[in-house]
Amino acid sequence: MMESGVPYCSTCGEPVGFVSGAEEKEVFVACHGCGYPLCKACLEDEIRDGRTSCLRCDEPYRHVLDKVHEDPDDVGETAPIEDHTSMHQGNRFHARSTSSFSAVGSEILSESGNPVWKDRVQSWKEKKKSTKKAPKKAEKAEIPVEQQQFDEKELTDTWEPLSRVIPISKNKLTPYRAIIILRLIILGLFFHYRITNPVDSAYGLWLTSIICEIWFAFSWVLDQFPKWCPINREAYIDRLAARYERDGDGSALAAVDFFVSTVDPLKEPPLITANTVLSILSVDYPVDKVSCYVSDDGAAMLTFEALAETAEFATKWVPFCKKFSIEPRAPEFYFSQKIDYLKDKVQPSFVKERRAMKRDYEEYKVRINALVAKAQKTPEEGWIMQDGTPWPGNNTRDHPGMIQVFLGQTGSHDIDGNELPRLVYVSREKRPGYPHHKKAGAMNALVRVSAILTNAPFILNLDCDHYVNNSKAVREGMCFLMDPDVGKDVCYVQFPQRFDGIDKSDRYANRNIVFFDVNMKGLDGIQGPVYVGTGCMFNRQALYGYGPPSLPALPKSSFCSWCCGCCCCCSGPKEEKKSENEIYRESRREDLNAAIFNLHEISNYDEYERSMLISKMSFEKTFGLSSVFIESTLMDNGGVPESANPSTLIKEAIHVFSCGYEEKTEWGKEIGWIYGSVTEDILSGFKMHCRGWRSIYCMPTRPAFKGSAPINLSDRLHQVLRWALGSVEIFLSRHCPLWYGYGGGRLKWLQRLAYINTIVYPFTSLPLIAYCSLPAICLLTGKFIIPTLSNIASVYFLGLFLSIIVTSVLELRWSGIGIEDWWRNEQFWVIGGVSAHLFAVFQGILKMIAGLDTNFTVTAKAADDGEFGELYVFKWTTVLIPPTTILVLNLVGVVAGFSDALNSGYEAWGPLFGKVFFSMWVIMHLYPFLKGLMGRQNRTPTIVILWSVLLASVFSLLWVKIDPFISNTEGQESKGCLDFDC
Repeated sequence: MMESGVPYCSTCGEPVGFVSGAEEKEVFVACHGCGYPLCKACLEDEIRDGRTSCLRCDEPYRHVLDKVHEDPDDVGETAPIEDHTSMHQGNRFHARSTSSFSAVGSEILSESGNPVWKDRVQSWKEKKKSTKKAPKKAEKAEIPVEQQQFDEKELTDTWEPLSRVIPISKNKLTPYRAIIILRLIILGLFFHYRITNPVDSAYGLWLTSIICEIWFAFSWVLDQFPKWCPINREAYIDRLAARYERDGDGSALAAVDFFVSTVDPLKEPPLITANTVLSILSVDYPVDKVSCYVSDDGAAMLTFEALAETAEFATKWVPFCKKFSIEPRAPEFYFSQKIDYLKDKVQPSFVKERRAMKRDYEEYKVRINALVAKAQKTPEEGWIMQDGTPWPGNNTRDHPGMIQVFLGQTGSHDIDGNELPRLVYVSREKRPGYPHHKKAGAMNALVRVSAILTNAPFILNLDCDHYVNNSKAVREGMCFLMDPDVGKDVCYVQFPQRFDGIDKSDRYANRNIVFFDVNMKGLDGIQGPVYVGTGCMFNRQALYGYGPPSLPALPKSSFCSWCCGCCCCCSGPKEEKKSENEIYRESRREDLNAAIFNLHEISNYDEYERSMLISKMSFEKTFGLSSVFIESTLMDNGGVPESANPSTLIKEAIHVFSCGYEEKTEWGKEIGWIYGSVTEDILSGFKMHCRGWRSIYCMPTRPAFKGSAPINLSDRLHQVLRWALGSVEIFLSRHCPLWYGYGGGRLKWLQRLAYINTIVYPFTSLPLIAYCSLPAICLLTGKFIIPTLSNIASVYFLGLFLSIIVTSVLELRWSGIGIEDWWRNEQFWVIGGVSAHLFAVFQGILKMIAGLDTNFTVTAKAADDGEFGELYVFKWTTVLIPPTTILVLNLVGVVAGFSDALNSGYEAWGPLFGKVFFSMWVIMHLYPFLKGLMGRQNRTPTIVILWSVLLASVFSLLWVKIDPFISNTEGQESKGCLDFDC
C-alpha cells in the first residue's frame, strides 16, 4: 500500500517514493521550483535523453546541478539511481518495467511484459520528445495548462487500480463480532443449565429438545462465522476503458463467451430465451469480443427456428439499443416498463424510432408465438425443415450433434452496416447407453465447442430466463478479472441473482435477499462466494483444472528427469536425491485436490519440451482425443489462429461434443462442471476453491442480470427440494467438504465451514420437525420440556433471546437489508425445513442405498388472472403434507391448552404461557404457508375443506377427552348421587 500523501509520478503513474538514505521519510522531489511530480526512474530517463530542466517551469533539475558540481562532463549519461528490474523479486514492479499480463490479441513477451501499457507510456514519452525539440518558450505556449492537467489525470487513471475493497465500518462490524462471541458464551451457559437440569416427568420430551437445540447451535455456528469478515467492492469501469480502450488504439479488452442453456421449449418459452439472447448481443462491449452460444439440450426444432428469427430481429434491435443507450436491453422487459421512456432521451428521432421498434417487436412476437403454437403437436412423421429434410433431433434421445452459426463471421451485419456479435446454436450428440449428465454435461460440451471456435479467455453463463439487465455488467466483471493484481488468482466473478415479477411482500422469500446480500458478502471477505449456477464470469483456465499462479511449480529439472524416466524406461531407474522442497512440491502436485497442471510452468519450456509435455503428461487422457482442443487449453490469453479454416474448426467442434468424447477422461471429475449432483454449481465452485483459486462477488448499483422465479407455494417448494437434494448428494459423495480438500491447505477454514453448511442444512429438517411438534405435544399432555425456572435460569433464557435479536439487528445494519426481508427468510427457513428439506434427505438416502430416484409430481388445481395471478395458483403435492400437519397440530394444541387452563384454575395460566409462546412461534413462521393453502380469500381449495373436516373431528374427540367445563371430581360426585344409598 502506498503511504498517504505520496504523489504519483506524472509520467508512469507510480508513487514517486522517498529519498533514499534519509533518516525520516522524505518524499522525493525532482523539481524544487514547481514541485512537478516525477519519480527517480523517470527522472533518470529524462536526464539520459538529454532533458535537464523541468517540463513545467523550465528550472534545471536539482539532481543535474549536483551532478554538474561533481562531474561536469558526465551530464546526460548518469547511471540509473537503482536497478528497478531487481524489484521483480519482491513483486513490486515499476511502471516502466513490463508486467505478466497481456491482453487478448497482443504478443506475449516475458513474465513481466505488457505491450499495451508499455506502448501507451512510450507514446507519452514520444510526445514529450517531439515537444522538447521546439523552443522552450514556444513549448509553454503550445501546451495549455488545462491540457497538461488533463493528460496527467488521464495517465493517472490508466495506472490506478480497477477496483477496490470497501471494508465494513468498524463502528458496525466490531459490535457485531462482539455480540457473536457473547452469544457463543451464553449458549455454553445455556446448555450447561439445560443438561444439568433434566425434567424427570417428561424425560423423553426433554431429551429430544436437548438434541434439537444442540443441532441448532451447530447449524448457527456454521452459518454465522463465515460472515466474520464481510466486505463490499467497487469497480471502476472508466479506468478500465482508460487502460484498455484508448482512442485510436483499438480495444484490448478480453473476449467473452456467453453460455445460455435450455432444454424444453414448451416449459422454457422461446420468447424468454430469445430476450436473453438479444440482451447478450446488445451488451456494451466490443462486438468482436462477444460470442453467444445457445445450448439446446432438447434438440428442438422450435428452439432452432426461434433462434433464426431472433438473429434476424437482432439486426434492428442491437443498433437501436446502442444508439439510444437503452436499459434493459431485453425488448420484452424494456417495453413493459412503467416509466417515462422520454427521460434522459433528448434525441428528436428517439420517439419515432422507438415506436417503429416496438411495432417490429410485436411482429416478431407474433412470429415466435406462431412457431410455439405449431409445435404443440408433433407430426407422426416428425418435423421437416424448410429444405424438405427431416429434422435431425426428432428423436431427442438419439440424434447427431448440430451446430449453426447465425451471426458473426458469416457476413451478417445490422441495418447500419456494423458487425454483430457471434451467435451459435449448439445441440450436442446423444445416443442410447451414454450418460449425458444433464445441465453439467451440456455446459462441458459448450466449453469444448467454444474453445474450438472462439476460445475466449473468459466465460459468462446464464440461464435461459436470466437476461442482461445492466449492459455494462461485463465491464464490471472485467474490472476484477483483467486487473493484474486482483485477477491473477480469481477463478470466477459471481453476480447476485435478482428477479422480476415477485409481489412486494415476497411471501415465499423468492428474492433470497439474506443469502445474496449477507452470506455472499461474508464469503467475499474470506476466499470468495460460492457459485450459484447463473450470472457468473469464469476464468477458462480454472475450468480446465489448472492451478492459480500462486500454486508452487515443479522444478524444471524434476520434470526433465521424469520425462527421461518415461522415455528411457529400458535404461533402468536412476536414483536421484531430491531436496525437501522438491519432495514437498511433488506431494502437493500429487494430492487429489491439486490442479491437474500448472499452466505457468508449461510456458517455461521450448516447443520440443512442450510437445513432450502434452504427450507424456497425459493431456489426452485428461482432455480427450482432440489436439486442437488440447492446444487451446495452453493459451492462457485465448484466441484462435488466424490461419485456421472455419470449416475445419466446425468439424472439430462437432467431434468434441460427441456423446463418447468424455469417456476415460477427466471431464466432470476434475475439469469443467463436476458431475454427481443436481447442484453441479456448488460442487464445481468447491473444486476450484480447493485448488487454491479465489472468487469475487460483484454487486453493481444497477442489477447485472434479472430472471424469473416461481412465486407460487408449490413451485417454490420444489425448487428448494431440488437444491436440498443436490446438497444431500454432495454430502454422501467423495467430495463432501467434511473430508475432502485438506491436502495442501488451500481451502481456508471459514470457507470450509461455509461449504459444510451448504451440504448439511437439509438435515436440520429432522430436528426442526421434532422441535415444531414439541409445543403441541406439551399442550396436549400438560407436560413441559423446561423445569421450574430459577432466577439464574431466567437470566440465561433472557440473555439468549436478547443476543439473538441484537445479532440480527446488527447484521441488518451492516448489510443494509430490511427487517421484512429478514423475517421472510426466517419464515421460509421453517417452511422449507419441515417440507422440502425433509423429502430431500429421504430421497437422497434412498438414491444412495437403493438407487431409487423418487420424483414428487405437482398437479395444478387452480389459477387466477391478474398481475400476480401465479401467486395464488395452488398445486397439491406430497411435499405440503408435513407442514400442514404441524400447523394443524399446533392449532389443536393451543385450543386444548386454553381449554385445560380454564378448567384447572388460575395456577395453570403461568405454565400455559411458555407452552403457548413456543406454539405461536411455530404458527407465526408457518403463516405464509397457511396463506398459500387458502389462496385468494374468495376461493377455498378442496384440500383445505378436507383438512377443516379433519380438524373438526379432532376437536370433537378432544372435547370428549378433556371435558373442560366439568372437573373429574364433580363427575364422580354426580355419579355417586345416582346410587340409591346416596
